Amino acid sequence: MGENSWIIDNLNSALNTWNEKLAEIWQLLTQGLADFKGGGIWNVMLNVHNAMTAIGLGLLVLFFAAGVVKTCGSFVEARRPEHALKLFIRFVLAKGAVQYGLELMLAVFDIVQGIVSRAMGAAGTGGLAPTTLPQEIMDKINAVGFWSSIPLWAVTLLGGLFITVLSFVMIMTVYGRLFRLYFYAALAPVPLATFAGEPTSNVGRSFVKSYAGVCLEGAVIALACIIFSAMASAPPAVDNSVSAVTAVWSYVAELIFNLLILVGAVKASDRVVREMMGL
Repeated sequence: MGENSWIIDNLNSALNTWNEKLAEIWQLLTQGLADFKGGGIWNVMLNVHNAMTAIGLGLLVLFFAAGVVKTCGSFVEARRPEHALKLFIRFVLAKGAVQYGLELMLAVFDIVQGIVSRAMGAAGTGGLAPTTLPQEIMDKINAVGFWSSIPLWAVTLLGGLFITVLSFVMIMTVYGRLFRLYFYAALAPVPLATFAGEPTSNVGRSFVKSYAGVCLEGAVIALACIIFSAMASAPPAVDNSVSAVTAVWSYVAELIFNLLILVGAVKASDRVVREMMGL
């Protein structure tokens, strides 16, 4: 490849890092919570969930008693059949939410996974197209002499560093969503116990809406990746009439701009979901 091969290798290394992180994101979006890292983390979360279930059942009685005191003006009112039946149904439903809430949460997660799969099918892709360095750029770099290639060092070093940083920022955002799902699953019995009391039930409703929003973030991230994949299939045009430095700088700048769009869309997925669903 000539004396400038390290410049090409630097750009290819940054693009390979980006493609690897993008493929990892795709894998994270299409696998279940119990499949991540062989299921070890999920087993730990299940143990924590079981411990929180015992605490949730204790809080269930507390919230129910607080709700009865808050909503009933007297014990005579609580003894009325229609009011007593309402309190009994609330207690039973809250108890069911604490004991079987995880199954309901996993059902919501599976629905969102189905949305991601449908989006993949509608886009006609089972994965993401990799971003590669055009042959025209490599030819221009190889044709440059040693002294003329010095400006290319700065361009490729800065461009490669920026692409690598964007890769890690994006993957950290997706991992953050995954960890939040684990947090919700592990601690679910505590906020779900608040359904037992009418004054505290708004906490449970907020928990359910927030969890649904985190799940839907996966669909938004998947759509952003699909859109970027379509953009990557048509790489930035290379102007053969300009110098190698100008051509490489224009290519790297346009590529980074496209990557910034995807990273911005991924990081804004939570805000997009809140605006779409009114959460």
